[in-house]
Amino acid sequence: MSGADVVEAVFETVAGAAPEIRESLVGRRRYEAGENPSGEQQLAADVYADELFEERLLALDGVATYASEEREDVVEGADGDYHVALDPLDGSSNVKSNNAMGTIVGVFDAPLPAGGESLVAAAYVLYGPLTTMVTLREGTVTESVVHEGERHVGTADRSLPDEPTVYGFGGRVPAWTDAFADYASEVEQELKLRYGGAMIGDVNQVLTYGGVFAYPALTTHPNGKLRRQFEGIPIGAIVEAAGGASTDGERSLLATPPEDLHERTPVFVGNRSLIERAEATLSA
Repeated sequence: MSGADVVEAVFETVAGAAPEIRESLVGRRRYEAGENPSGEQQLAADVYADELFEERLLALDGVATYASEEREDVVEGADGDYHVALDPLDGSSNVKSNNAMGTIVGVFDAPLPAGGESLVAAAYVLYGPLTTMVTLREGTVTESVVHEGERHVGTADRSLPDEPTVYGFGGRVPAWTDAFADYASEVEQELKLRYGGAMIGDVNQVLTYGGVFAYPALTTHPNGKLRRQFEGIPIGAIVEAAGGASTDGERSLLATPPEDLHERTPVFVGNRSLIERAEATLSA
């Protein structure tokens, strides 16, 4: 299969699984005994989604490996040139409160862990009132509605609005650094707070209305809490392709390859002016 065919097959497989993932949440709101490699307690829904995506994605021609936030190591598949990294159920703690969550996908042409220079496509699924899927391939961001496992294009060339409207900042306020608190105090005077506890829901608000999402370095977690491989790079690439910018506080999320599969990073994505201000404030 060509690279374009592999990417399309990955997207079709993720979209096809989306209704099953959504329906599987019923009865899978309990916590499992184990933790994921980041030390977070796993819901039954996390484990189900991870196993479903592993089975279906590794069955595709051209997909050599599968890696997930929910497992320690990369899983080998058949021969192929492409490597898929997933956060199978981003914001899964929202299952208990019945709030939005999603799936994040990165397709790379180098073995994992791999950086932004090796990313060939990215996507996320948002399980909100509607199931939608935002994809990035060949520099174009497309939003589709997923109905019965099939994508129906809604916006073919998605871009951030020029005028930012919303912001969402993660982490407990007492754990914010002084520099980030200064940045937050400026932003909150200008934009409306929209924060739902699932990165995908918050990023989609920014992509829809313009603004900034951040999960910064914290005094309790100086390297941040989100994973560069599974969240930072795919989402950073989507937002940048939509005309925005990303940073880990110093440089684009795509600029630094992860040294470890589960490496954490601060994450800032949104309108370029707001990201540039964040970098300036954090480096002052």
